[in-house]
Amino acid sequence: MIDPDVARLVRGVLWPGFLGRTAPDWLLRELDGGLAGVVYFGQNLSSDPAEVAALSAELRDHRPEVLIGVDEEGGNVSRLEAQTGSTLPGHAQLGALDDVETTRAVGAALAERLQAAGANVALAPVADVNTNPANPVIGVRSFGPTADLVSRHVAAMVDGLQAGGVAACVKHYPGHGDTASDSHLDLPRIDLDLAELEAEHLPPFDAAIAAGVASVMTAHIVVPAFGDAPATLNPIPLRRLRESGFDGVIISDALDMAAIRSTTGSGRGAVLALEAGVDLLCIGNPSNLGPKQGATTDEDDYLEVFEAVCAAIADGELDRAIVERAAARVAWLARSVSPSTDSGTGESVPEPSAVPELVEGRFSDAIRRVVRVRGEVAIDASAITLVDLRDRPTFAVASAHDPFAESLAERFDVTRLAVGPSLRTPGPDAEAPASDELTLLLETIPADDGVVLLADRLGDDTPQRLAVDRVALVRPDAVVVSVGLPLDEHADLPLPVIDTLAASRASADRVTELLAAASTAAPTHHLHDQHHRNGS
Repeated sequence: MIDPDVARLVRGVLWPGFLGRTAPDWLLRELDGGLAGVVYFGQNLSSDPAEVAALSAELRDHRPEVLIGVDEEGGNVSRLEAQTGSTLPGHAQLGALDDVETTRAVGAALAERLQAAGANVALAPVADVNTNPANPVIGVRSFGPTADLVSRHVAAMVDGLQAGGVAACVKHYPGHGDTASDSHLDLPRIDLDLAELEAEHLPPFDAAIAAGVASVMTAHIVVPAFGDAPATLNPIPLRRLRESGFDGVIISDALDMAAIRSTTGSGRGAVLALEAGVDLLCIGNPSNLGPKQGATTDEDDYLEVFEAVCAAIADGELDRAIVERAAARVAWLARSVSPSTDSGTGESVPEPSAVPELVEGRFSDAIRRVVRVRGEVAIDASAITLVDLRDRPTFAVASAHDPFAESLAERFDVTRLAVGPSLRTPGPDAEAPASDELTLLLETIPADDGVVLLADRLGDDTPQRLAVDRVALVRPDAVVVSVGLPLDEHADLPLPVIDTLAASRASADRVTELLAAASTAAPTHHLHDQHHRNGS
């Protein structure tokens, strides 16, 4: 039997996800019992803003000071626009533009959208400095490859978000930018000495702290300079975070990620995270397949963590005072973003500052300035076959929606082909590339169709780059749309490239604009599924 006082205390440091677009009964009961709040994922959110606002209002009816968090970065990562693709610039685009006022305005726009949805914590901005071009999970989610660039844009976005009455959560401390693996799938390791970490990866977090950021999210990464435990479970980096002047809420990255669930497990990981100095435990997205291969429920995932922390307190393994301090910080955060509630001291919490008025078209202009064309785009067709060379989206991006196909379909007759791994692999006869499966597929595309290749990893000898080389032999009129990190300006590709720096609706609309300008053919406005052409 769990002590009711302990149960209420523990609920105050837990932040679960849930399944579906309506609040399950267990979640409402836990909110009644003091649960800190919830994190929305794309699978929770309707494309109708009124439905999302109604869901948030229901949660707030059960707990007025509920914390509702959303992964909303702009660019590749959007939950509120998961069905369409983000209409705001992404971090890499903002870094390329390097206008901090535009970044601040994007932060304000994000805050406005979150508030309209009833959410009050933005899991943004990303403070990771992307120093590893092969990073599988950060990439264009970063403002760029240098600490100075990232620092000034992190501070600007924190300002924009928090002036709009939404708490910013800067991530992923102490920096996920030099990793070569994805913590959703593995436990990454960064082999940098402390001096390199201090110089290259920690300054953006210090800039966020100086800007008054309300919360910081930890990374599930091992930094040998801090020992063998991942940062989320490691008191050494979290102590450094506090010593750097941060007195807000430390939030764990999701405990259902493989870096934790496949090592310590979510329950044990939760206990260790609290001991290390984490205040709020993000449990994760139950729609992702975990160690139980989907044979679980959202309530099961929640109870695994809840019961483990309660048991650790009851057994004396986890000092109750640690959880009390964490819960007090979480309660402070909830009060600070819940202007309609009383803090319990008789003093009302001030209303958030008004969101700055945004200049119409400002972000479209910003996108136009950063989307660049390399070579001459010569597509002149009313029909386009869009060949997607990319791997499946990471769990961080989550949505498999393709805004490029839908945007292009507003101007062209579009057929989309999602090319599988076998089609990206060269044929057995390296001397006869025309015999491989990708080339044979391309030969089925009508000659009067324009061909657009969608790619995000075009570095030397990557499968996507090799595929581009082979496509050029068959369709030298094709165009590449690169949504990943841009190639070096001296890189030599056999086809023209449109660099967008984001896989978003805003980027897709600019690509459509460019291709339409290059074409004199009459528009037809259709989108066909891939099986219409290749029978798959």
